[in-house]
Amino acid sequence: MAAAGLFAVCLSSAYPAHAFLARPALFAAIGGATRAPTGWVQFCAENAEECRPLADQARDVVLTPELLQQLYQINKYVNDRVQWTSDPDLYGKAERWTYPLDRGDCEDIVLLKRRLLAKAGWPQGALLITTVEERGANKGRHAVLTVRSDRGEMILDNQTPEILFWYETNYRYLSRQSVTDPNIWVSFGAEQPRPDTVPAEHQFTR
Repeated sequence: MAAAGLFAVCLSSAYPAHAFLARPALFAAIGGATRAPTGWVQFCAENAEECRPLADQARDVVLTPELLQQLYQINKYVNDRVQWTSDPDLYGKAERWTYPLDRGDCEDIVLLKRRLLAKAGWPQGALLITTVEERGANKGRHAVLTVRSDRGEMILDNQTPEILFWYETNYRYLSRQSVTDPNIWVSFGAEQPRPDTVPAEHQFTR
């Protein structure tokens, strides 16, 4: 009963587990190779062991209610633990990617989520650091974690407790890691698939 209660709290009422898992599997169209962010290059220079492709790099994940619960728990844990703080305020420099303690910016938060999920058994190729551009008056660059599974690609974001499919966010997607090698970054295709069941205002457009 306790586990069921926790699961009910973790999942949004708009997306109960059975409905979430029943959504059509839809993957973003990926373009060609592109330059890795300078922050990733710097991070790998300092943490080479964290950037090597692993043997199970591209293993597919079959999303279950238990794994979905784990995503919500880790996403919430990191969002609650780390207070967003800019790199200039924290490190005195424009850009630095590192694992945060209690403060960090969006890239740091993504790195911690990626690390915790990997330690929980998720393959590295399912945990893709992704750069996006926010829309509207506060337009700016941002980083989120794309989590790939057989049910499609989900976005873990420090700006919301919700876990959304990639096409349900209001971001313009710029680049992300390749599923085969975390040091290879790829762009997003100019044309993206659109699910029939999602209203147009919630679909990703470039």
